[in-house]
Amino acid sequence: MKTFIFPGQGSQSKGMGESLFDRFDDLIEKANQILGYSLKDICLGNKHQLLNQTEYTQPLLYTVNALSYLKIMEDGGEKPDYLAGHSLGEYNALFAAGVFDFETGLRLVKKRGELMAQVSGGSMAAVIGLNVDKVEAILRENNLGAIDIANFNSPSQIVISGLKSDMDHAKSIFEIEKAQMFIPLKVSGAFHSRYMKEVKSKYQTFLNEFETSDLAIPVISNVKARPYKQLEIKKNLIQQIDHPVRWTESIQYLLRHGKMEFEEVGPGRILTNLIRTIKKDFIPQVVENSVSVKSDIERKYQKNKTSKISTQNDAVKKINKVENSPEINSELLGDEEFKKDYKLKYAYVSGSMYRGIASEELVIRMSNAGFLGCFGTGGLTLKRIEEAILTIEKQINRDNFYGMNLLFNPNNPVLEDKSVDLFLKYGVRCIEASAYVSISSPLVRYRLKGLKSGPKGNVNISNRIIGKISRPEVAKVFLSPPPEKIVEDLLRERLVTAEEAELSKKIPMADDICVEADSAGHTDRGIPYVLMPVMCSLRDEITEMYGYKRRIRVGAAGGIGTPQAAAAAFMLGADFIVTGSVNQCTVEAGTSDLVKDLLQQMNVQDTDYAPAGDIFEMGAKVQILKKGLFYPARSNKLYDLYRQHKSLDELDDLTRAQIQEKYFKCSFEKIFEDLKEYYSPEAISKAENNSRHKMAMIFKWYINRSSQWALDGVKDRKIDFQIQCGPALGAFNQWVKGTELESWRNRHVDEIGVMIMKETAKLLSDNSKNWIH
Repeated sequence: MKTFIFPGQGSQSKGMGESLFDRFDDLIEKANQILGYSLKDICLGNKHQLLNQTEYTQPLLYTVNALSYLKIMEDGGEKPDYLAGHSLGEYNALFAAGVFDFETGLRLVKKRGELMAQVSGGSMAAVIGLNVDKVEAILRENNLGAIDIANFNSPSQIVISGLKSDMDHAKSIFEIEKAQMFIPLKVSGAFHSRYMKEVKSKYQTFLNEFETSDLAIPVISNVKARPYKQLEIKKNLIQQIDHPVRWTESIQYLLRHGKMEFEEVGPGRILTNLIRTIKKDFIPQVVENSVSVKSDIERKYQKNKTSKISTQNDAVKKINKVENSPEINSELLGDEEFKKDYKLKYAYVSGSMYRGIASEELVIRMSNAGFLGCFGTGGLTLKRIEEAILTIEKQINRDNFYGMNLLFNPNNPVLEDKSVDLFLKYGVRCIEASAYVSISSPLVRYRLKGLKSGPKGNVNISNRIIGKISRPEVAKVFLSPPPEKIVEDLLRERLVTAEEAELSKKIPMADDICVEADSAGHTDRGIPYVLMPVMCSLRDEITEMYGYKRRIRVGAAGGIGTPQAAAAAFMLGADFIVTGSVNQCTVEAGTSDLVKDLLQQMNVQDTDYAPAGDIFEMGAKVQILKKGLFYPARSNKLYDLYRQHKSLDELDDLTRAQIQEKYFKCSFEKIFEDLKEYYSPEAISKAENNSRHKMAMIFKWYINRSSQWALDGVKDRKIDFQIQCGPALGAFNQWVKGTELESWRNRHVDEIGVMIMKETAKLLSDNSKNWIH
């Protein structure tokens, strides 16, 4: 097999392309028109010394790489089995794969180079002679957390990227640590790092104006070190701006396919030399062929499946073996009407996780793969929620469903009301209603809008609600029709029509309820084996009482991270399942890499309960990760102090010093001054006149900041991270241990969903013919 590899920035040299320009004069003319200058003048003569300036280098190198490829094809060369490119070179790989034509690729690269050239204040350097573990350790131990790894070029060549001041400081440190060489690169900015986010945003807007074609040849992605998927072309190119180039992993992936020949297409032999180094330490391990347009989750899983997983399945078979049982397809699991109503392939939902941890990318990927994904709105501004809706709407298939989370907010009903305004404005057809203990007016307004009479006395419902519940009394209000008093008030205020008000008597508040057992974040620590039968019976009782024409579906959530858990949920009568914690440790989750690194290492016993920031004074708890963190002990101590004392003045000197110096790293007085910017004058005045309330406000500063530190990946506050998580992720980690999915960098929410559903179906097929309903 053969792979063509295309070099990126750094391979340019004076005189490149000299033998190609006359041969492809028509393309050169088109390129000159697009760029507004002569390629020949700069490539051959380095006119005005522009060759090494990013905005010129990228389009020039793209052109020379592309013409080099076309020459090989015109001279009778065979098309390769795979394509790969280093950074900029990836655009040439996609051109060779037929994703876009020469001119489109040049326009994209021209814009990319212009945007990247505008970045200043950053720099990059190649560290030679140290492996990635050593480089990461040096950055960590020397407080260089503001520097990112930009390129994994080979096992002994790592490129780092950051602000110039930090990079200048790093040079002397790496020399002390005996790096063979520390080579500053001639670039204007900190490419492939966090400092490129503004460029990434601008480039995304530009890229979305273009259409892409089907991949004709598999292309290995810099971001994932795996073949591109058709739906991920734009996403990968956008992410490539601020993500590292995983070149070593990319080449190792190709080497695992057996005998692989590499041909560098373009100027220089930088990539050829890197591959030679990569091969030295590579241990062959052949994998079966793959194509980039096909999901590889089954292949990845089967290739690495451990005997441990088979043993788990065998244990279940011994419990309840049924001879000659039929094969159960994963698409048959769950309730057919549920899948039909939401236009799903699988009866599987990814639940919302607050502050956008259940991100736009997560929701888009789930929706386009035949699942229902819910965006986590908790703790976000209305503007941020609106941006999420617009992003999701643009990138999912037109008819697909997705969910937006709506949180019960008795302390701020205006926010709840304005959230509903947004959902109605943009036609959001499904919400996941969370934390409700009673039905609110905004929730009823969302439910009633668009109700129409249907044939045979049915009611056509525009806005669907999935109610997340863990207590029977809360389930009852979701299973019942909207409260008459609220409906009457809405009608009087002309927020609903008379028809909508009348039809509300015939429908329940929710189309579906999700029974949430012990899970991440706020939890009643319920046991699924107790809750599910009770909720199903309650559903049947209330359906009969009101004579509903449609069946309300009951889903299961909490603790689902393996096929065994999913199978148990379906056996208990679940019409669909909902996962949460397992999705937090994936590429798409909207949290920091530091958090994902911690979550990847957890086991089932590595969670604890800590005070909830939103209702701290009431003693409510959330389930969080405890392994490797001080936050659980510290936050619980703060709550104990709040219960035992009436003011900060009552704390002894030792305790005061410990909290301010070790927990907060800031004085109580400074925190209270900062809080004045976030709280209303009324709230501040109340705290100033109520010492216990002031103490709670200051303690909650730490609890709220701990979540943000985790989301932002603030390295020097790592031990204070608040990471809401349930034990399901620990079970998942153990299940995939020893496979490629052991690393979160190989985990994708949709592929996890497919794997869980397929293995659940296999498990049930092996044990019973009566578990489909």
